[in-house]
This record gives sequence, structure tokens and C-alpha cells, in this order.
Amino acid sequence: MKGEPMLSARNQFKGTVVSIRTGAVMSEVVIDIGGGHRIVSLIGASSAKRLKLKKGKSAVAVVKATEVIVSTDGEG
Repeated sequence: MKGEPMLSARNQFKGTVVSIRTGAVMSEVVIDIGGGHRIVSLIGASSAKRLKLKKGKSAVAVVKATEVIVSTDGEG
């Protein structure tokens, strides 16, 4: 597909940026991926600037992880 990066990560979620909160070093980016689901990512502020992220812009959340940790409160 022309214009799209080639990635080995299979967990890619297309969506729309709904908010960006930028601090001195990090930016919190929230992407609405539809169905009432949102993905929140912390990225470097310089990366957010380089990607030209802004509210309403299309974006893809790419998840590349080797583990997922699940916890409960120990009750029930």
C-alpha cells in the first residue's frame, strides 16, 4: 500500500487522535479506535511533534509487546 509504512508488528489499530497532552518530555496521545475503545500511549514530545499529531488526525497505534501482565485485587 502506497504511503503506508511496512511493519512486522501485527497488532495495528487504525483510529483518530482525540486528545494530546504534551509535557516537557512526554506526550500522552489518545486514539479512538472505534467501538467505544481508546488506546492511550505515552511517547516522546519530540516524536509527537515530528509526527505532526493533532486532534482529529488519523493515526495508527502499533502494539509490539513480549508480555502482558494481568492483576486483580485478590478478592472473589
